[in-house]
Amino acid sequence: SAFLMRGIPGLESLHHWISIPFCALYLIALSGNCMILFIIKKTQSLHEPMYYFLSMLAVTDLGLVLCTLPTTLGLFWFNMRRIGFDACLTQMYFIHILSFVESSVLLAMAFDRFIAISHPLRHASILTRRTVIKIGLAIILRGMLSLLPIPFLLKRLTYCGKTELSHSFCFHPDIMKLACADIKVNVFYGMIVLLSTVGMDFIFIVLSYILIIKTVISLATKEECLKALNTCVSHICAVLVFFIPMIGLSMIHRFGKNVPPLVNTLVAYTYLIIPPALNPIIYSIKSSHIREALLRAL
Repeated sequence: SAFLMRGIPGLESLHHWISIPFCALYLIALSGNCMILFIIKKTQSLHEPMYYFLSMLAVTDLGLVLCTLPTTLGLFWFNMRRIGFDACLTQMYFIHILSFVESSVLLAMAFDRFIAISHPLRHASILTRRTVIKIGLAIILRGMLSLLPIPFLLKRLTYCGKTELSHSFCFHPDIMKLACADIKVNVFYGMIVLLSTVGMDFIFIVLSYILIIKTVISLATKEECLKALNTCVSHICAVLVFFIPMIGLSMIHRFGKNVPPLVNTLVAYTYLIIPPALNPIIYSIKSSHIREALLRAL
């Protein structure tokens, strides 16, 4: 009927102090992404495909923060470890959907950069506002439909004995390991969904940058090459910040049986909290248009 969440193993007595950096990261993520959305909405010159996709990324990051904030701070502040089974499945479903959506938005942003650099004169006609809306809806539908069977696959399992989760939030590999039944279907379906969504997104992002580099190399001057690549720096940073912890966490859950629990926990928090906090900072520093609009707003 319920699971017990776990904070940082071995540091339970320091949870109140550990909550301070977590609160800071959550505040940075919430305020930073809200600021990005506000600036893009109020600045007419930012109503372009690149910034529409950045708005989608900011909304997704806000969703990830709001999914994990109640249970994480509830555990650190009030030692609220218990979470109902259905509530756990709901949280897990939205965490995974938002993770897949973020991966897809990063792919859409890579496609936008490829079109902007390779076909600058056709960029506005290819990525119209209607096309961007269709891409956004397709991203959401893909995440929702691909993950829809996961809660039902978990509900059919029998749980007995150990009920302690590895984190202060619910994660699919974490839940299914607590079952005392055959989980081969869950493992197989989870792997298929991960490879066909996040895995394919990452491959296409790499291919996009290979094509971008080929186009940039063909440019006449070194200054043009650097100018073209400079527009991609913030996106490359966002891709690395998101995919490196996600790949690490997936590997740990599937193959890291001997990995210390502390490492598993830190990678999980890095995956879910650091990208939403860093993305607004990265784009505010590297994008001159965002920076100028922010200064005007202030």
